[in-house]
Amino acid sequence: MGTPAVAVIEKALARDRLAHSLLLHGDDLDTLMLVAHAIADRLLNPPGEPDGFSCRSFGESGHPDCFTLRPTGKMRQISAESTRDLIGQLQVSPAVSHRKVAIICEADRMNAASANIFLKTLEEPPGRTTLLLLTARPYALLPTIRSRCLHFRFAASATPLAHPDLPGWQADYQAWLGRLVEGVAGRPAVADQIFALYGLVARFNAILAGATGEVWQAQKAKLPPDLDEDEQVAIETGIAHGIRQKLFAAIEQMTVAFGRSHLVEGDGALRRALTGAVQELERYAGLLRFNLNESAALEAFLLASLRLWAKRPS
Repeated sequence: MGTPAVAVIEKALARDRLAHSLLLHGDDLDTLMLVAHAIADRLLNPPGEPDGFSCRSFGESGHPDCFTLRPTGKMRQISAESTRDLIGQLQVSPAVSHRKVAIICEADRMNAASANIFLKTLEEPPGRTTLLLLTARPYALLPTIRSRCLHFRFAASATPLAHPDLPGWQADYQAWLGRLVEGVAGRPAVADQIFALYGLVARFNAILAGATGEVWQAQKAKLPPDLDEDEQVAIETGIAHGIRQKLFAAIEQMTVAFGRSHLVEGDGALRRALTGAVQELERYAGLLRFNLNESAALEAFLLASLRLWAKRPS
């Protein structure tokens, strides 16, 4: 990846001086997982060994000295029970390697009980064990957990969402914005914009469902057949959350680009309307991390945009 964070980690690995607890954070969990897998590969498969690294979750087949703890269920929580199971596995001597690795995906999803249980392990980590905590929300972790880890931030990989219906949706959204720029006055015009708004919401939901289904089916085919159902639900929900974040990021980029192309010097009302719309989008996109329904978030943003534009003199 060629980033300063990678350079520091590579140097520590080469010297066998890597800290026992790393907090890997960034906006893209897939990128963080790739980094965690690469670190685990280096730790568990020293140069010269023929077998490659295969990470395993509880109950999955793979490298017997690597464990992945993920949220489970629709609420996507890391429970105290699963945290105790992980700690119990780490207390046992390595099976084939000289050390063990634990990857805690979405560590911010620990509830209060599991976070406090895990904190004790951070305070007294088992020997020759490396703990890799992954999160997109580092400040949602307990300060005592954060303070016991070395922090490394990784930028999201540039992988835009691809869906056959997305370009058409983007074009219609830009057209909707274009009609707002022209001014929304009178009940018929407002009604037309509202009907178009709910059409955009419905199509957005269809795109999200379709994209999630495609990614989930591809991911599911790689999972072992005995994977716990709660963990499968959590993985699928996590995929949906990641895709909707990408969709909202694309909407923000389109809105900003549209605004810049239409801003003219001296049009303070236009500037205020566009700035307000972007701020509303950022607010609702942020609430998605707290399980706000994506339809409600998009609907609220579009309605807020409509109100902002309706106040603007045409």
